[in-house]
Amino acid sequence: MVRPIYLYGSEVLRKVAVPADLGDKEYLASLITDLKETLAKAEGCGLAAPQIGESVRVLIVDGRDMVDIYPYLNDFTRVMINPVVLEESSRKCEYSEGCLSVPGIYCDVVRPESMTVEYYNEKLEKVTETFDKFACRMVQHEMSHLDGDLFVDHVAPIRKKIISKKLVGIAKGKVSARYTTKIK
Repeated sequence: MVRPIYLYGSEVLRKVAVPADLGDKEYLASLITDLKETLAKAEGCGLAAPQIGESVRVLIVDGRDMVDIYPYLNDFTRVMINPVVLEESSRKCEYSEGCLSVPGIYCDVVRPESMTVEYYNEKLEKVTETFDKFACRMVQHEMSHLDGDLFVDHVAPIRKKIISKKLVGIAKGKVSARYTTKIK
């Protein structure tokens, strides 16, 4: 089911999400389906459960729409349940980020260049995987949502000041998006 995407200013986006109960397979299957359908409708490259109102540690990333810019993302899709960062590189890189919960705002954000993550996949198999380049960026961005963190929290102070009026507008619902949104 396609769900509304919660916008900047919504409480659920600032909560630290709880670990998913791996024993509740029916709930997880339903949540993952909703995440996939909502992401497809919104035409994004990643979505975390808090963005659809569920404060649980589940996310999806899908880089297939980014292959024009990043050809190596051709088959890059992941469902990640209870992801944990095992290691991050000390080297940093900068990419422009946007977010379905913060429509219309894009900012350069510095994050680790690569990282190793342990998570459960959609089949509830434990996986350890190392990510780099933009795949790493997508996973980092979505994992931040699980910790109540948004990409705008990581921008330079001067950039934060520049976008502050837009953020206030989004929090008040003064925003246009091509997908259904919600503030709560």
